[in-house]
Amino acid sequence: MRSMRNLIIVALISAVAGLIVMLPARVVYRWVVPPEIAISGIHGTAWIGSASEAAVNGFYLRDIEWRLNPLRFFTGTFSYQLNATPVSGFLESEVNVSFGGEVSLSRLRAALPLELFAGASGLRGLQGSASLEFERVEFADGFIVAADGTVKVADLVVPLIGRDSLGGYKAEFFTQNNGIAASIEDTDGVVDLAGSLQIKSDRTFRFLGQVVAKPDTPQSVLKQLRFLPPANDRGQQEVRLEGVL
Repeated sequence: MRSMRNLIIVALISAVAGLIVMLPARVVYRWVVPPEIAISGIHGTAWIGSASEAAVNGFYLRDIEWRLNPLRFFTGTFSYQLNATPVSGFLESEVNVSFGGEVSLSRLRAALPLELFAGASGLRGLQGSASLEFERVEFADGFIVAADGTVKVADLVVPLIGRDSLGGYKAEFFTQNNGIAASIEDTDGVVDLAGSLQIKSDRTFRFLGQVVAKPDTPQSVLKQLRFLPPANDRGQQEVRLEGVL
């Protein structure tokens, strides 16, 4: 009797799952997607479909495709393989949404122009390119709470500092009990940089770094370095940034 009851439960769950995934994607979009996310050109179903474009907080994607991983449904998760194209580059990831509403990404790979992050970061005119490889990224209440992976930035331009390229940098992110930490260093930057970033669960962040000018450091950057504390006996100047995200 117990095995029969288990079979009935599995059959009911399968039937409900089948009804959900075969719903038109447009219907699911109206039900579950928050208003701050705009998606257009939707085709297909919740199982497999596509959209011509999507935008959220100034972040724009096009040629979006998704495919449901049905085996993950029985673990209480909607899991999708997502592929999309930004203005240039690519983005691919497994997107997981639990029945409780928690969102996470796994096996994230992307190549993105930094212009996409200009609006969210508040840095107008931000330029360069970024490559991302993350094993996991998790969100709660719209805020990132876990991240394990690498970001590499090339040809960075920050207009607040100057019009010259600041070169390339690398950040290694890893999750801790009280938030997210990252080690940051230059790869071919116009200054020698080594620092650490801490993002806590209360949304506060702190970056501590040491910079040393190079022989070819642009004058615009050298002028900015004058506002930093005096160099130590190794010629390093401290950079400290703190705030709330």
